[in-house]
Amino acid sequence: MKYFLLFTFLFASCFSLKAQEEESGNYDYDKEVLFGINKNTNGGLIGGVSFKIGSRINDNLFQFFNLELANVKNPKEVRYPTALGNTYIFGKSNYLYAIRPQYGREIIAFKKAPHQGVQISFLAAIGPTIGLLAPYYIEYYINRTETVREPYDPEVHQSKFDILGPGRLFEGIGESEIAFGGNAKAAINFEFGFLKSNVTGLELGYQLEGFTKEIPLMPTTENRQIFQSAFVTLYYGFRR
Repeated sequence: MKYFLLFTFLFASCFSLKAQEEESGNYDYDKEVLFGINKNTNGGLIGGVSFKIGSRINDNLFQFFNLELANVKNPKEVRYPTALGNTYIFGKSNYLYAIRPQYGREIIAFKKAPHQGVQISFLAAIGPTIGLLAPYYIEYYINRTETVREPYDPEVHQSKFDILGPGRLFEGIGESEIAFGGNAKAAINFEFGFLKSNVTGLELGYQLEGFTKEIPLMPTTENRQIFQSAFVTLYYGFRR
């Protein structure tokens, strides 16, 4: 009887260990599709959005293709209130919308345990940048009965008190100029979630971006050709 009980105990233990291994293995995946929202030191409340497709190379190494769309700002941009209750950026002449296709590699440093823990990985990516330089429109007071919406010109719009607010959303995007450049980033990735089929996580990193010419975001201040920023990206996606 005691041998039967011992055999039963060993069998149950082996079955339990096997189940845990299979459960742990459920976190392995070969492909992933992720969507992210970005906050960075060169952007506003929402700095941009991203779309990422990744695939496995070996147990701890993945490759990925990423596409980022971001609004890049001059660090000296300051919003001022108007008499109408809205805000605008005095001295800003252009928006910079950056389109960043990237190729990168990701190394998993620590895998998470079943139903608990955090997976930690390190990644790096590089790629070209296509910048859309769109004029910054403002609504400008001409007289008591007339206003006009036009691109900001420091030679014409010198008084803050005559500016009633910014133009419409994406106004002037059709008048954009194109600026070419490149970008590179390095980051650490913290992944959460309990299911193989979906994932939630946080990416913290540093990004360097340069253009072939100086980008005139604010003509009255120093403008740059090279931009660098720290960023955080919240993402959600699917795996299989």
